[in-house]
Amino acid sequence: MSTETVVADKGAPLVEMHDISIAFGGIKAVDHASIDLHPGEVVGLLGHNGAGKSTLIKVLSGAYKRDSGTIRIDGKDADISNPRDAKAFGIETIYQTLALADNVDATANLYLGRELRTRWGTLDDIAMEAECRKVMGRLNPNFRRFKEPVKSLSGGQRQSVAIARAIHFNARILIMDEPTAALGPQETAQVGELIKQLKAQGIGIFLISHDIHDVFDLADRLTVMKNGRVVGTAHVKDVTKDEVLGMIILGKVPPGATPGPGAIA
Repeated sequence: MSTETVVADKGAPLVEMHDISIAFGGIKAVDHASIDLHPGEVVGLLGHNGAGKSTLIKVLSGAYKRDSGTIRIDGKDADISNPRDAKAFGIETIYQTLALADNVDATANLYLGRELRTRWGTLDDIAMEAECRKVMGRLNPNFRRFKEPVKSLSGGQRQSVAIARAIHFNARILIMDEPTAALGPQETAQVGELIKQLKAQGIGIFLISHDIHDVFDLADRLTVMKNGRVVGTAHVKDVTKDEVLGMIILGKVPPGATPGPGAIA
């Protein structure tokens, strides 16, 4: 058993979303869904487009307000009505687009909107670059291109900058939306290394993906959604890729998984 799994299996969940429902125009996008996440754990969320996985996680990130259900962080009820509330609980989202400012460097992106200033009110470039080097060194020791605009960086390096920005401002819960989409094999491996670093620091990660291989490579557990409902949850080691495909397509839960309300008997 790995160190990360030991961390993930002990203690209270970092996040508990229980019985979450949200409807748009009378159509339930998420229907009584429950999911949890432990420190140092990656939980993959799988399902077709429209399955409800992104909507469920947007409730946690504060992008959507739930109609019903509860969210608990560290075992305490959490009122999350907007992204600012989510950030106050240490929840950060890294979208597929990364939301980086392409024309400036890693340091400027790290502090975008939260710049450090000297006592004379000018930008404290030296302090910001020193902090950027420190956090990037912890996350991606091979990163060297601090002075270049991020548009010139590789996809994996851009992911490093986006992740560094999230964890530098005390993220404990990270939502990663399709983190390896459009990346080559080498960059995908680099993102995998970043995720291992985050797990080792006790950060919990929700990984939204269409790619079963991604989830099997990166996640400890997976949850499958279909038609807004949770089909089932399983430890990755307890199910096969074919069984997970059966959950996604048919809603059929294999013996190694715990059924949810969306499971087909």
